[in-house]
Order: sequence, then structure tokens, then C-alpha cells
Amino acid sequence: MRKNNKKKIFGGILAAIVILLFMLLPLPYYIESPGGAENISHFIKVDGHRLKKRGKYQLVYVQMQRATPFTYVMHFFKPHTDVLSASEVMGTDTNYQEYSRIQKYYMDSAVANAKYVALQKSHYPARLVYQGIYVMQVQKNSSFKGRLAVGDVVEKVDGKKYTTAAGYQKAVNRGHHGRKLTLTVLHQGKEKQLTGHTVKLGNSKRYGIGIIMSDRLKVKTPVKIIANMEAIGGPSAGLMMTLQMYEQLGKHNLLQGRKVGGTGTIAPDGSVGEIGGVDKKVVSCARSGCQIFFAPEEHYPGEKSNYEVAQKTAKEIHTKMKIVPVKSVDDAIAYLKKTA
Repeated sequence: MRKNNKKKIFGGILAAIVILLFMLLPLPYYIESPGGAENISHFIKVDGHRLKKRGKYQLVYVQMQRATPFTYVMHFFKPHTDVLSASEVMGTDTNYQEYSRIQKYYMDSAVANAKYVALQKSHYPARLVYQGIYVMQVQKNSSFKGRLAVGDVVEKVDGKKYTTAAGYQKAVNRGHHGRKLTLTVLHQGKEKQLTGHTVKLGNSKRYGIGIIMSDRLKVKTPVKIIANMEAIGGPSAGLMMTLQMYEQLGKHNLLQGRKVGGTGTIAPDGSVGEIGGVDKKVVSCARSGCQIFFAPEEHYPGEKSNYEVAQKTAKEIHTKMKIVPVKSVDDAIAYLKKTA
């Protein structure tokens, strides 16, 4: 009896360990699924312009969680849920902390662009000040690997300032393999100079310094706009932030009591760019009761646009929510005015 009891106890402990591992053991994958939709006015405040009219602009997001054996198996039974490898989500040389920082920098740029576009379209004085480029990732073969960190700001190349990330890219892509150059960099508030050389960029015939970069921007304006987006990262809320700011700045009533969702990056010229996970955002938006969903419409050879994927998803989930294609914030504003 005692031996049998010991076997039962041991078997029970072993079974509990297996169940716990199945439920909790982290895998090198992430589960991407529909998240939720939040009233974006909770995050954005425009001084002296209170939004009292009915209706909401919705900030739509996807849910990203580390996979376990249990959630990995369950994703096969859940529509509009994907499994992504850690390298697909964060890149090959980026840890989770760096990834989170990168997403914050993308959001900072999106907020600056949204402010600038909304102010311009509302006829308020606004100037976009270019402060350099954020270092988002340093490639393995870069001569600056180990010396540049994610979040550093490149201010000058060979003593010269440029006004866009494209300008910096042209400056470092010129010349031959091994060309020496000096970067003026802001690291944790301190300026320093780093000298390195150009390297071959992947399988291309181009040369550069081997860093992925993003614009660091600031908007100069007398109008105080606060965007408290600390808990949210990435650039995909650009369009909806712009619409929210525009609605408040101009005291428009584009919403007319409607719940409006959407997604897309925003550029300083007001153009809207594509994002990932649009099918999941359509599901999130429909669940929250939105009547309208704005989807970016950019066409690339051999690929479906965000708009096409959004339309397909809307049919699959049998929602009455209207999917509207947009290439610019002007398209979204025009549609809201037309259907008000």
C-alpha cells in the first residue's frame, strides 16, 4: 500500500508539473490576436478645445502575448490569430527591452506628425523641427556595433546636419566600401563623436553604416497639445490621432454621434501608410460597435493592400461596419463630411 501511495503521489506531482509546463512554459513565439478599441480622446487633450459633441474616434490595437504550448495549440481554433517567431516581431538582434523602446520612438514620431498635420489643416501656426535620427537597430556587420545603442540620436554626419532621415541615409550611402566617416551622436544626454566606416548592406550592392533609423521630430506651435501615449507603442495610431486633434482644433462635428475606428501611419504631408495586423484590428473595431473603419490603401506588386484585407475580414465576420479606403487624412475627412 505504501509503495502504491508513493507511486500515486509521484505520478500526481509529475502530472501537475507537465500541466504547468504546458500552460506556462514560454516558447520563442508570439501570439497575435484581436485586441480592443479605446476612445482616443482619453489619451489626447488640446488646450482650450474641449470635445463636447457625441461620437468617438477609436484607437484600435492588437494583442501580442508570448506563446505557451497551450496558447500555441489553441490558436489553431481561433480565427484571425497568428503565430509569429520572436525574430519576426523584434528582429534578430533586438531584445524585448530594445523592442519596447523602438516602439516608443515610432509612437513619438507618429505623435509629432499627427500634431503637425492637424495644426496645418486647422490653420494654426506650426513648424516641424527636425532633431536628428533615432538609432533603431545596429546590424551585426556594422563598424558601429557595440558603440551605438538603440535610442541614440545621430545629429551630424562628418559635421553636417540634415533635415530628414533620407538625407542622412544619402550621406552615409555615398562612396565606396570602407569609406571613413564620423558621426556626432547624442547618447543619454551627452554628445560624443564616433568614427567608423561603411559596410555592405545585406545582399544589395549598396553601402552604408548598417543602422536602421527613424526621424526624431518636434513640433513648434503656440497651441498646447498633450498626447499621453506612454502605454502604447508603434506608428499605427497616426491617422486616428490626427483626426482626433483635427476635430478638437477646428471644433468640427465630423463624428455626428458615430463611432469611428481605423488605422494607418501618418506622414508630415498627411499621407497614410500601411500597417500590420489589419484583420485583427477590423475584428477589434467591429466588436466595439464602430460604424466606420478607415483602412490604408497602398498597392504593392503581389501583395494585398490593408484595405483589401480589411474588406475580406469584414465579410468573414459578417459585420455591417463600413470599410473605407484612405490614402491620406484628407480622404478620411472628406468621407466623414460627406456622410455626416
